[in-house]
Amino acid sequence: MLNEERIRLMTHMAAYEAGAGKRDISINEYFRGDYLSFQVWKSAIYGIIGFFIVVGLRVLYDFNTFLTDFYKMDILEYFKDLAVKFGIFLAVYVVVSYFIYAYRYHRVKKHLNTYIKLLNELYNMYSEEG
Repeated sequence: MLNEERIRLMTHMAAYEAGAGKRDISINEYFRGDYLSFQVWKSAIYGIIGFFIVVGLRVLYDFNTFLTDFYKMDILEYFKDLAVKFGIFLAVYVVVSYFIYAYRYHRVKKHLNTYIKLLNELYNMYSEEG
């Protein structure tokens, strides 16, 4: 005979496995430190690329003014200022990325703990029946 509660539980678990569970399980394969360092390094690389794209677009947007000011300005001072802005941007970007990925890892652990509780509940249903 069919147990409606067990079917409902298995349907809920299957929906989780097919949706967010795939991502959660792949994140759970990493240790916390490994996951965070990988994601922070990856976001730092994306941040570096993004910063230089923005700087390049800013220069290209007003290229005529940039060329006329280029001969008047102190190039060393310009690049020093750019390096300071880059350092501040990258530091803030990496810190924010760390907290975002730490929160995601914590959330995944919480979701998987709930999933494990549901698995135990399903196991107990089968044990009581047999």
